[in-house]
Amino acid sequence: MLTTGFGIDIGGSGIKGAPVDLAEGRFAAERLRIPTPQPSTPGAVADVVAQIVESFGADAGTGPIGVTFPAVIQHGVARTAANVDKTWIDTDVDTLFTARLNRSVHVVNDADAAGVAEARYGAARGVKGTVIVATLGTGIGSAVLLDGKLVPNTELGHLEIEGHDAETRAADSAREREDLSWEKWAHRLQTYFRTVENLFWPDLFVIGGGVSKKSAKFLPLLDLRTPIVPAELLNDAGIIGAAALAAESPDLVPPGA
Repeated sequence: MLTTGFGIDIGGSGIKGAPVDLAEGRFAAERLRIPTPQPSTPGAVADVVAQIVESFGADAGTGPIGVTFPAVIQHGVARTAANVDKTWIDTDVDTLFTARLNRSVHVVNDADAAGVAEARYGAARGVKGTVIVATLGTGIGSAVLLDGKLVPNTELGHLEIEGHDAETRAADSAREREDLSWEKWAHRLQTYFRTVENLFWPDLFVIGGGVSKKSAKFLPLLDLRTPIVPAELLNDAGIIGAAALAAESPDLVPPGA
């Protein structure tokens, strides 16, 4: 059983990485962040990922590396591309990074990684049943977990609600773009989360994204039957969740094996 893992979180503006204490669910060393190259093509991003891993030397360990990516990931292949170069679509991200790093790699959607981190170590730790983690940012990311096990690539931010793609109305970017008051934004969140709870009947909602740090301004305004709480791991969740998933993946084998 691995006690230390390594996680990489790829975003449109920055790529971050750190070794992770898998027992505690926290960084084992200070993370390193490097701006995402522009254009953010597969080769350029792979070079930055390798630079981050190599910078930690022995602290990067020798086990599998978990990588979050802003896309739907099916069996290691990117089927979409959000805030990164569109040449990523249909790229086998898992194979690309495994070859570049000469290490076993497990690639996962960024919201899914954050959800796993909250279920293992954060606000949803020990919660049985269905947990939905929603990240409110530029869009709405989602992770659905059943008894702690991830159901990948749910993309609940793209539900059509009242004729709109949900995230265009209820993401934090919509609040900022339209200069909405917390009360008006909460009204939109109420519609969104009520729709989601009517579809899934979850046992818990966990709210992530940067705006979760201001949860006291909007969560008390929601009237839902489902308990709803802010995330605990915040910006660390992607790296931690990716490292945990990589360590738990049953199908990882060393390159060339």
